[in-house]
Amino acid sequence: MSLFKLRRNPLSLDDLTVDLCPPSRRDDLSSECLMPSVERPQHIFVRGQGSWLWDSEDRAYLDFNQGGAANSLGHSPSVLVKAIAAQAQALINPGNRLHHRGQLNLAERLCQSTGSDQAYLLNSGSEACEAAIKLARKWGQLHRGGAYRIITASHARHGRSFAAMSASDGVNLENRFDPLLPGFSHVPFNDLPALHAAVDARTVAIMLEPIQGEAGVIPATEHYLKGVERLCRELGILLILDEVQTGIGRCATLLAEQFYGVRADIITLGKGLGGGVPLAALLARGKACCFELGELGGTHHGNALMTAAGIAVLDTVLENGFLEHVRDSGHYLREGLARLAHRYGQGELRGQGLLWGLTLADDSADAVVKSALYEGLLLNAPQADCLRFTPALTVSKANIDEMLLRLARAFSRVRTAQLHCRNGVAV
Repeated sequence: MSLFKLRRNPLSLDDLTVDLCPPSRRDDLSSECLMPSVERPQHIFVRGQGSWLWDSEDRAYLDFNQGGAANSLGHSPSVLVKAIAAQAQALINPGNRLHHRGQLNLAERLCQSTGSDQAYLLNSGSEACEAAIKLARKWGQLHRGGAYRIITASHARHGRSFAAMSASDGVNLENRFDPLLPGFSHVPFNDLPALHAAVDARTVAIMLEPIQGEAGVIPATEHYLKGVERLCRELGILLILDEVQTGIGRCATLLAEQFYGVRADIITLGKGLGGGVPLAALLARGKACCFELGELGGTHHGNALMTAAGIAVLDTVLENGFLEHVRDSGHYLREGLARLAHRYGQGELRGQGLLWGLTLADDSADAVVKSALYEGLLLNAPQADCLRFTPALTVSKANIDEMLLRLARAFSRVRTAQLHCRNGVAV
């Protein structure tokens, strides 16, 4: 019997579902008590190593999503496991009101390696973006006559807390939970004239992703991002770069701003900084460093266990040759995806380092993701016509070759289903 669910009527692409484990063999755990959040396959994953995950049926999956780019060093890397285990035996969480070595060490390392003046450690990218918005408005109170408006880009995604969601473009959020917070406006990405026209006396900052991940991996052009920096300097407003997805080596430089040759006043980090554990950071430079006592806080902010993970990740990414490996692997992945896209008549390939998006010829991304799962490959589709690839920064060329083989089979499977749909043949 086909592992695709049998149907009497012709298939549409929405019907393309995969059932890898018969109900009688699945883990007996249920998701009924989980509040609905994101659509997940029914498989239960139990262990991981490097670029691979295994489910409860001991089937291996090649992971080119890696927790949405959070697992920067792959699954359970030894350097991270050892750092967390050693720290757990010594100290887990002394509390946010007490200093500890990991907190001070990671803040100092981040400032030194990024040329920042101050750092604050949080739990998630959404929290970091929320804090960046607070910092910008505080700066506006002190230095720009109470200016508070922040301009962001169309199709931006800065998180799901209320301020971060308000800064995001509603196109990418299914439920806006209106009313949102005031003081945000969205202008087309990579459009300098539109940005110029949107700035007024109430504007305190421009907040952008160097590469828009959820929009389908849309990179800023160098001309655009340098123009934004120049505009901020000329008008005396802040530049905030959301590097939650692009930072910590993802673009083959420690920060994407280094690749573009720009310098932000405020930077947010998350995802890859913790290597898979909840850790994020807010970085500030110059006069943007204006928070005072009592204006930031969180029970688990900068706790010892998470900062131990962050130090292990940062030390690894800054090792000699590591970013060169990311760059080489990124080129290899890009070339392989380009060949595959040409062979199967797909669209544009966009990205940098080990962050790539492949536009498809139609809105079949979800079907490809499901077919890839059937082939033992984990992918992500940020848009209906786009696949996103965020493998571990340690990914090997052999892993990339294997991914391309499995993706080719997924493309073939979807193409066959499409032909059957057009011909009225049930699968």
